[in-house]
Amino acid sequence: MTGEKRTVLIIDDEPDVREYLTALLEDNGYVTVTAADGNEGLEKVKQKAPDLITLDITMPEKSGVRFYRDMKESDELKGIPIIIVTGISKDFERFISTRSQVPPPEGYLSKPIDRDEILKLAKTLTDS
Repeated sequence: MTGEKRTVLIIDDEPDVREYLTALLEDNGYVTVTAADGNEGLEKVKQKAPDLITLDITMPEKSGVRFYRDMKESDELKGIPIIIVTGISKDFERFISTRSQVPPPEGYLSKPIDRDEILKLAKTLTDS
């Protein structure tokens, strides 16, 4: 990666997951910002749009599904790639079945997170 470092917004209600992804991505040349739920995530996106978002589906307050739909229905924000990161495959099935008119995410990963897979996806989605 040349030039400016890419920023990844990590949205997850589990502190351990936020810490793991922060360390992993920063060790690999990314700048990270974190949020504990969809409401906080949306605030951070509006402050400064990231190059990529990792998004947990099941969270208190604003769920990942609602956050995702808000992002993809916004003309200003829909171009930001999102990797869904969840521990429950049923969440993803529910997400797909309720996503009417919303495009699928640019990436999907199950927890526990595969280190190489998330780095590969992050690189692919931020190298434009």
